Amino acid sequence: MANPATFTIDVVSDVVCPWCYIGKRKLEAALELAQAAGLPTPEVRWHPFQLNPDLPTQGISRKQYLEDKFGGPQRAAEIYARVKAAGLAAGLDLNIEGITLQPNTLAAHALLAFAQQQGLVEGQDVKERLLRAYFVEGRFVGDLEVLVQIALDAGLDGDAARAFVTDPQQLQAVADADRRVREMGIGGVPFFIFNQNVTVSGAQNPSDLLAAMQQSLQA
Repeated sequence: MANPATFTIDVVSDVVCPWCYIGKRKLEAALELAQAAGLPTPEVRWHPFQLNPDLPTQGISRKQYLEDKFGGPQRAAEIYARVKAAGLAAGLDLNIEGITLQPNTLAAHALLAFAQQQGLVEGQDVKERLLRAYFVEGRFVGDLEVLVQIALDAGLDGDAARAFVTDPQQLQAVADADRRVREMGIGGVPFFIFNQNVTVSGAQNPSDLLAAMQQSLQA
């Protein structure tokens, strides 16, 4: 059996992926089940995946994005109706209509990397704040000032966060991490890796995620 002290959950996701937000809520529910079942507390680590890595830094209009991705707003509305329903079932009231710009998320992922360097709690907090900012509050998480404010709201050093997310080396490190997960064959998110030996793709039910945790601890 794996050493419980090394129990890890690696989550590959994007901060503008609604299924990643839903998947986060399902993971949280699964962790509650795991705690009740007496499983060790895992270390949850977030890894970058950019759904749209080629978008400009300033982003593009949401309308243009939907037309390019889905062939128009009508088809997008049908798809997002299902997404909103799934979000509500997971306890999330996603404000899809409030999104006006589709961002490049490289800097947002850099902020998450910065937060995780401060500690696991800080990383979890900033991940949640980024998702909530985009999907609930209608904020443009591609904007530097928005990212710095998120860092400040999380109790982090704003100047240090600003320096980190504008550092070309840190941005390249995020891009390299994104490339590595794609080279692993990960083409969709969320993607969960339990204890580095059991994988689950998609926003699966908490019971399925719990089963994956249990299986990973038996390997």
